[in-house]
Amino acid sequence: MKKFWFLLYNIFIIHELYFLFSIASLFNDKIKRGFIERKRQNSKLIKKFEKLDRNKKLIWFHSASLGEFEQAKPIIKKLREEQNVNILITFFSPSGYENSLKYPYADVIAYLPIDTVKSVNQFISIAKPNMIIFMRYDIWPNLIWELGNRNIPTMIVDATMHKNSKRKFPIIKNFHNSLYQNFAKILTVSEDDLNSFLDFDIDKNKLAVIGETRFDRVYQKSLLAKDKKLFREKLFEGKKVFVIGSSSEYDEIAVFPAFEKLLKNDPDCVLIIAPHEPNLITLEKIENTFSGIEKTIRFSSKNNYQGEKIIIIDSIGILLTLYYYADVVYVGGSFKEGVHNVLEPAVYGLPLVFGPKIEISREAQELVKRGGGKIVNNKKEAYRALRTLSSDSSERKRMGDICLEYVNENIGASDKIIEEIKIFLTN
Repeated sequence: MKKFWFLLYNIFIIHELYFLFSIASLFNDKIKRGFIERKRQNSKLIKKFEKLDRNKKLIWFHSASLGEFEQAKPIIKKLREEQNVNILITFFSPSGYENSLKYPYADVIAYLPIDTVKSVNQFISIAKPNMIIFMRYDIWPNLIWELGNRNIPTMIVDATMHKNSKRKFPIIKNFHNSLYQNFAKILTVSEDDLNSFLDFDIDKNKLAVIGETRFDRVYQKSLLAKDKKLFREKLFEGKKVFVIGSSSEYDEIAVFPAFEKLLKNDPDCVLIIAPHEPNLITLEKIENTFSGIEKTIRFSSKNNYQGEKIIIIDSIGILLTLYYYADVVYVGGSFKEGVHNVLEPAVYGLPLVFGPKIEISREAQELVKRGGGKIVNNKKEAYRALRTLSSDSSERKRMGDICLEYVNENIGASDKIIEEIKIFLTN
């Protein structure tokens, strides 16, 4: 069946995808940059690889985008510290590639080649990898088949597979069988994921439950974040700080009225609002919402802080550090698209509140089950939850301890993955 899928993919599918990719590049600058760079990168790569010590083994990490690369970082850093190897990193998306060019633990950073037989063969022949590690899910047929033909070990880490995944649909499932059987190892996040992968007729010895490196990465980042001083020392002494992280207008409709009421009834509360998109329109809208109720100040004017109860964050990239100052966190996105990152506040041992849309986050679901996270469906429930957490320090501690325990339980996936990699490096 592999030959059938190879012919079908290369005759009817990949050329159509290449054509669509070419057309899209005419209208999307981001896609255009990636398309142009892929066309001319081989000559650059030849020069970069010539400078490497080829006596060292080359480990190739591939991530679809910046988010998946964040999960690769704990593995790469530890691998460089423990093993004398070269590291190649590839991305599918321009955002991942462009934002990672200065990453210090990589020897070569490149775009993943377009998945044609010719491009894939050229890239592999230039790189000569000893092993390739795919983060989560971004696998391409010709690349996988050719790596298999060359007997280059391949591994998926942080792998997930929903029991009702579309990859299990008739015909599509057979196609994925031809891909997954090429992998030397698939390291899953959970036992459920492992069992779900077994539906693809994969040798069970090639599967192992390792956990998720996102916990390691969030923990590492939190240690660095604690050293950043966003606010002067003791600014919030004697106060209870509530942080709304990555809020959207849908969150604001539900929780802003609850916070308004809370601020009126509890003079010791401070609210820090970090909107998901802190553009001028959003910032002014939030200021207008609280106009006449409480004074607000933007983060960029923090040096002029005079005890305002509402601080509006007008910059990006500081949310993890903001959580360091919090006593309670509301995690946004959970009334529309789906809840945002709950691990970032959980790593500080904070009680969490969020809306009902948590299906995309197994971490949020687990924290609700354990009692460290609380779902609110409307402004009445939001006020009730926030009021309880404001007035009951023992409840804050109880929920926060549950969140911290959950994170601590799941730290260490990177170490386990490194051990799996070592097995292939020594063969």
